[in-house]
Amino acid sequence: MKVTVIGVAGGTGSGKSTLVKRLQEAFRTEDVVTLCHDYYYKAHPELTYEERTQLNYDHPQAFDTDMLVEHIRTLKNNVPIEHPLYSFVDHNRMPETVSVKPSKVVIVDGILIFENKELRDLMDIKVFVDTDADIRLARRILRDVCDRGRTMQSVIAQYTSTVKPMHEEFVEPSKKYADVIIPEGGFNSVAVAMLIRSIQSLIQTK
Repeated sequence: MKVTVIGVAGGTGSGKSTLVKRLQEAFRTEDVVTLCHDYYYKAHPELTYEERTQLNYDHPQAFDTDMLVEHIRTLKNNVPIEHPLYSFVDHNRMPETVSVKPSKVVIVDGILIFENKELRDLMDIKVFVDTDADIRLARRILRDVCDRGRTMQSVIAQYTSTVKPMHEEFVEPSKKYADVIIPEGGFNSVAVAMLIRSIQSLIQTK
């Protein structure tokens, strides 16, 4: 089975998850699997909770990207993988893993997935979701406060100290590697429909 790898990148709160959901809905469940770069945050059992909260989670070094690269290669060779899980409440990797079978389409989602050349080279289509910074910040505050148990003060402090500087240093420059740039991500219905047709065509020609 030929495996098509689609990378979906963009800043925090840009609409990547919504776009990925739209793509998943367009294909049969068994034909699509998603690997989030967030699953691959490095484990830090040697640090206390307070120390883990101070780490820079928006720098490329925060991720075990080598493991993600190896997992994508394994799936492309039609071999199942066990991907890690990460707790954003505890700021640490969880003991559980998730079994993933090879699929026709593998969607890789993350803010920094275009920053790494080895990872980029595994992708057949690279999509960058481009959204204004004020909208992205508002979405991040809602997500982190409602879903991850953070305070608004901590979210804004993290955004100004690491998220924004890392976006400007790593995420925004990686946009040049994209094959397609979609404003507003999954909320852009015209662009999503065009992308789905492109993916369908790519699958059929392989």
